[in-house]
Amino acid sequence: MRLTSKVVLIGTFALGVAGSVVAQNGDAGKAAPQATAVEAQPVARLSLGDEVSAVGTLRSSESVVLRPETAGRIAKIGFVEGRPVKRGDMLIGLDASVQAAELAQARAGLSLAQANFRRTEDLFNRKFVSQRALDEARAGLRVAEAADQVAAARLARMTVRAPFDGIVGIRKVSIGDYVKEGADLVNLEAIDMLKVDFRLPERHIGSLAPGQRLTVSADALGTTPFPATVTAIDPLIDAEGRAIRLQATLDNREGKLRPGMFARVRLSLGDAQSVLVVPEQALVPTAEGQFVFRIVEGKAQRTAVQVGRRQGTSVEITDGLPEGAEVVTAGQIKLRDGAPVRTVAPAR
Repeated sequence: MRLTSKVVLIGTFALGVAGSVVAQNGDAGKAAPQATAVEAQPVARLSLGDEVSAVGTLRSSESVVLRPETAGRIAKIGFVEGRPVKRGDMLIGLDASVQAAELAQARAGLSLAQANFRRTEDLFNRKFVSQRALDEARAGLRVAEAADQVAAARLARMTVRAPFDGIVGIRKVSIGDYVKEGADLVNLEAIDMLKVDFRLPERHIGSLAPGQRLTVSADALGTTPFPATVTAIDPLIDAEGRAIRLQATLDNREGKLRPGMFARVRLSLGDAQSVLVVPEQALVPTAEGQFVFRIVEGKAQRTAVQVGRRQGTSVEITDGLPEGAEVVTAGQIKLRDGAPVRTVAPAR
């Protein structure tokens, strides 16, 4: 009996010890979870205008493909490809030996007609010839003058000149080539000023006017903005896309931009207003709408927000957050409502 009592006491003690260990382990399992490291920024105020964005294409202020008005063989090339030229500079000269001879012949005929008219006029004044003779001499002079002008025009057409200041492209011909009338010779581009064509939805038509300022950026040059001005608004709205076409000009005297570049356009339609904004990366989109994780007393609080306009990476908050509230900008994917968080410096 004594042995049995000892066994019972030892078993009871062992169970008590085991229960104590289990209780301690259970308490350890219920320890507070570790705080999640997140990046955060406060809700700030920003001067934000009613801005619209569009894409377009840069074009030369003036652009032309030079073509001869008459057929002939190329005798001269008066430019260096890719270099600037002035209006009136000789670019392509066709063989004009025949036209030069025709002009010389016309000039000789003109000299003879002028001398004949002077003699006839003198004789008429002295009553030696009739009025008819004077009229015939005057008509002969006019015919000779017209023939001289025609010959000069034919000779001039053998030379292709720059119609405006610009930069010549890469020529498609060489000296000695025989070209037909209207054949492509070389392109000429005026790029000191550039045009950008873009389209906006028709709902903005009441806010558009020539003279409005905008900025243009080219993907090839990063995010550098170039100031521009709206110069023309097409009176016809595209019936298929319900969009209105606009044209703006920008200064390109530094030559950083080139015609044909893809361009992004930002146009302000109204005066700037002070609004609340958060970084774009703070927003978490869902089927129900946008929300952010706001940090309140060290915990993440899921907060629904209403968004408005965008400018760069900033998004307007029209409802849901007060100024200065701290919102999570990185690490949201690991969070749930009420989870403890600790803020860390943004990764560099």
